Amino acid sequence: MDRFQAMTTFVRVVDTGSFSAAARQLNVGQPAVSKTIAQLENRLQVSLLIRSTHGLTPTEAGQRFYERARVAIQEADEAELSARGAGAGLSGCLRVSAATTFARLHVIPHLPRFLDQHPGLEIDVILDDRVIDLVAEGIDVTLRMGSLPDSSAVARKLMGGRRSVFATPAYLARAGEPRTPGELAEHETIIYSQLSNVWAFTRDGTEASVAVRGRVRVSAAEGLRAAVLADMGLTIGSDWMFVPELASGEVKRLLADWSLPPIDLWAVFPTGRMVSAKARAFAAFVEEVMAPGHSGAA
Repeated sequence: MDRFQAMTTFVRVVDTGSFSAAARQLNVGQPAVSKTIAQLENRLQVSLLIRSTHGLTPTEAGQRFYERARVAIQEADEAELSARGAGAGLSGCLRVSAATTFARLHVIPHLPRFLDQHPGLEIDVILDDRVIDLVAEGIDVTLRMGSLPDSSAVARKLMGGRRSVFATPAYLARAGEPRTPGELAEHETIIYSQLSNVWAFTRDGTEASVAVRGRVRVSAAEGLRAAVLADMGLTIGSDWMFVPELASGEVKRLLADWSLPPIDLWAVFPTGRMVSAKARAFAAFVEEVMAPGHSGAA
């Protein structure tokens, strides 16, 4: 049994969730995949997969083997890329995670150009507003906004951004436009449950904090956008969140002479393993896309 090929097959089975899907991707027959996994389990003397009517999931031992095998495969790819030289294209599968709204507006529309630059590359995009375990989920790089709770994280700051207060002209026509932070307390607010409902503003050395109220709370930025665009109230968010609507006038930025704490965009990589060339290239691409003056930037 070719140990490296067996690891590759096992990783593909876990990624796809079935022998048949892995066989299609590997361009081999399903019996060959089943035989390879059986030989691997026999060699290791452990059960790696739980087979049920719902598909295949790794056992605890299988999950540990998957994580190590995936790193080994990645490092082998890196070694080959290094040997071929900097002019070689990227290949294999890149797993990226990002917040749903940010990815929909600023990443996915630009992926065709990145894929054109690297014809041998495949990308899995995992959309989730939560902070997920990069190692457990097999993520190569994640795009996160705000402060990083883990100071040991391997991260690269891509850019800084601005937070603002937003509302639609229709809502403002109905409720009036706030002229000071204190007036926000009288407005209906769409509250993002991952942030505090106390908003802190500064202007020329003056600080002002206001506790906002709202009948609607949402756990994801996509819901925040939808509620604002439905004229339900005003909200706080990154300028990245409303780029198209700010350009069209569908959404208005309020209290522009006051500043809220800025928000940073980070590329975060799994700790405990080498950052892959694919992940570095993707982070650089997103930084380029979000650079001031680029069509993808706010």
